[in-house]
Amino acid sequence: MKKIILIIALIFGVSLNAQQTPAPPQSEQIAIIGATAHIGNGEVIENCTIVFKDGKITAIGADLMVPTIGTMIDAKGKHVYPGFIAPSKSLGLVEVDAVRASDDQDEIGEMIPHVRSLIAYNAESKVVESMRPNGVLIGQITPQGGTISGTSSIVQFDAWNWEDAALKTDDGIHMNWPNFFRRGRWWAGEERGFIPNEDYGKEMDDIKMFLQNSKAYGETGEGNKNLPFAAMQGLFDGSQRLFIHTNGEKEMIDAVTVTKNMGVKNVVIVGGYRANKITDFLKENNIPILVNVTHSLPEFDDDDYDLNYKLPKLLVEAGLLVAIQNEEMANFQTRNMAFYAGQVAAQGLDKEKALQLITGNTAKILGIDDMYGTLEEGKSATLFISEGDALDMRTNKLSKAYIDGRDISLETHQTELWKRYMGKYEREKEGQ
Repeated sequence: MKKIILIIALIFGVSLNAQQTPAPPQSEQIAIIGATAHIGNGEVIENCTIVFKDGKITAIGADLMVPTIGTMIDAKGKHVYPGFIAPSKSLGLVEVDAVRASDDQDEIGEMIPHVRSLIAYNAESKVVESMRPNGVLIGQITPQGGTISGTSSIVQFDAWNWEDAALKTDDGIHMNWPNFFRRGRWWAGEERGFIPNEDYGKEMDDIKMFLQNSKAYGETGEGNKNLPFAAMQGLFDGSQRLFIHTNGEKEMIDAVTVTKNMGVKNVVIVGGYRANKITDFLKENNIPILVNVTHSLPEFDDDDYDLNYKLPKLLVEAGLLVAIQNEEMANFQTRNMAFYAGQVAAQGLDKEKALQLITGNTAKILGIDDMYGTLEEGKSATLFISEGDALDMRTNKLSKAYIDGRDISLETHQTELWKRYMGKYEREKEGQ
């Protein structure tokens, strides 16, 4: 009897702690009327009507005839945005950092491009669920660790499982470029601060050799199946992007030069802390930047105190394709993507250009701009309605959100707790 009770308790415990039920496919036409639409490409449409059916936007504009069928949503005084996109995150791969059983973001090995993050993605993660109320609806699920960490995929944040979540599978391979400098081990008698990394040349040679062998493997097509080499072939035919995680000027120049010389078609820099020092080089080589989060401190004593705040603006003004990521922050902080972009706007960048840093620009860099990132006819109806400015934490209050036209839940574990304890305090006020 005790065993039966325990089993029932476990079943109910799981159900109570599960994510919100994913929304069903869009069943009827929906029209959002009278909103201020922020398109995600720098354009704003006042008094806009947006019509979508079967998951795609069928009409958008200021002078549209209001439909007479389907669901009408009066959004006068409100704002509509494309769903925000979070690149280079291990969302769904780790739930609690301190609980090893919930951490699947890093595999054993240094060169493991064949490790696919997608199959480890937990669509029922409470951390993933908490993204939606702030408008973060899409993410690039990225493995961590090693020199070549593995392969990322792009997912939407309202799904039953990883198969349902996937928008673009195996979109890119992630490489952690070695550092030219490292911190001195003062306890071992070395100088404090940054000192040259004596292994930098060898580590770079190892990457060169791996790229060279991978390319040769693809050209010969003979011999036994080599999973790591086979996983690299998309870099040489242009079907995948190589995301290189690095920050220093020398490291970025070396990384781009080496990989381009080895035949890699599409290179993206992730981090790019010193990218403002080599903008001409990056622009000449057509290198996009997924720049680190704005809400962080400067790395070096002689850096401007506000360098991280204004870095995206400096790179945009230099003519680079830029988007924001927050790889170095905890996963739960990804929900603040909108406010990182708002910080860049506060530094003087036009607000609609700041919005592009988490919408249209990100979609271009990830290669999903044919369907996501902007509000345009024929593209996915992945969007949300906010009571006010979504880049301001005071007014980012979502009333509706849609992924591929599906009316998704904005409830999370946090909102449930808020309702629970607000009810408790209200009863106490009333003396109950």
